[in-house]
Amino acid sequence: MNILSDNIKKLIRRLAIPAVTGVLFQTLYNVVDTFFAGKISPESLSALSKSFPVYFIIIASSIGITVAGTSLIGNSIGEKNDKNSLFYFSHIIYFAIFISIVITILGLKFSDDIFYLMGSTENVTNLGLQYTDIIFFGAILFILVVALNSLLHAEGDTKTYRNVLILSFFINIILNPILIFGFMFIPAYGIKGIAISTIVAQGFSCLIILFKVIKNDRVKTISREFLVPKLYFFKSIFFQSMPIILSICGYSVASAIIFTYVGQSGEYATAGYGAGTRIEQVVLLPILGINTAIITIISQNFGAKNYARVKEAYIGSIHYAFMIMIICSILVFFFSNSITSLFSNDQTVIEYGEKYLQISAFVLSAYPIFFLSNGCFMALKKSEYAMISNLFRNVLNPVLVFYFASLYSASFEQFFWIWVVINWIFSITYFLFTLNYLKSKLQETRAVVNP
Repeated sequence: MNILSDNIKKLIRRLAIPAVTGVLFQTLYNVVDTFFAGKISPESLSALSKSFPVYFIIIASSIGITVAGTSLIGNSIGEKNDKNSLFYFSHIIYFAIFISIVITILGLKFSDDIFYLMGSTENVTNLGLQYTDIIFFGAILFILVVALNSLLHAEGDTKTYRNVLILSFFINIILNPILIFGFMFIPAYGIKGIAISTIVAQGFSCLIILFKVIKNDRVKTISREFLVPKLYFFKSIFFQSMPIILSICGYSVASAIIFTYVGQSGEYATAGYGAGTRIEQVVLLPILGINTAIITIISQNFGAKNYARVKEAYIGSIHYAFMIMIICSILVFFFSNSITSLFSNDQTVIEYGEKYLQISAFVLSAYPIFFLSNGCFMALKKSEYAMISNLFRNVLNPVLVFYFASLYSASFEQFFWIWVVINWIFSITYFLFTLNYLKSKLQETRAVVNP
């Protein structure tokens, strides 16, 4: 495919479908973990749910690094600057290793404090730490996988990562019951088994991506020159990735705030909400796939100064995403009870999960605007806009929701209705801002071409 000239809508479909398939299995991976945690006990399900704000620092770093690598390498490819693309690739690997070491140290040191801040019982905190301690020791595998894959994504290869995610899903689903409940000579590790199977699956993923990257024609031309660290490339990667990492880490703040309020209704309410969020992740899969597609399309076309195609890609992605989410919202609303009952047999957990999903159905269509607008700005190397939007949505919005909910002593349901209203206001505002930015960029280009 030619990302600089092929039909935009066809490109979105061709790039998004493999990405969606891959992310589907990545999300099902988390769903399987949630399913088995529920089979251990409701407390284990609550612990796994509450580990998400802690674990999310790895996810945030992975997103920041992969977007920085994809956009910077993609821009270099669009500019036909092969030398810079190789420099960015080698330096994104160095950066990934450094970040993973920092994350491991911070995660091991502060995880227990975060669990206690969310109002967790001692039992739930201990179960959560059994899981997160192992995950943080394996953080380097998570981050190296996406750092290596950023080159493939920048070139438009979303199939390799899809295949790796499918394989890791099957490794995880096989290992989970064996390591959790024990099998033959293998002891029962309980919730630790979920973490161990995750690390093993990530190890296989890392090896496969590394093998694919080594065979890449562009990488074969790397010489010693490209391996010498240079401050310029580290600065570019830092200023492209850190705003994303820090702002997305704000989602950990949002999750902690929500879990703190939900926890007032008990650990079973937390378990029900945690199960519901796993379903949200599945529903949002097409959006994440489309986001992967537009980052590749926009970054290359921006590098080639094809600004009209940049705007077309953004609007086309929003159109696709909105239609998909309308359908998903209807399905989530009507099947909320059946979906939640997959994760727990406890009626209280099921009731809270059902309540959450029925309310969530009314905000799902707002989420694509946030993700795709962020993806657009990150591909344009304007990560500061994505950072500001993340801070608004992931820090300011939850604080406002928590404030209004506390002010009026809102119930579990009322808390999430306030969440729906505030998120819609934010998403509509962000959409209009992004359109205006792209319109002004296009007008600037026309003014230069036709003075």
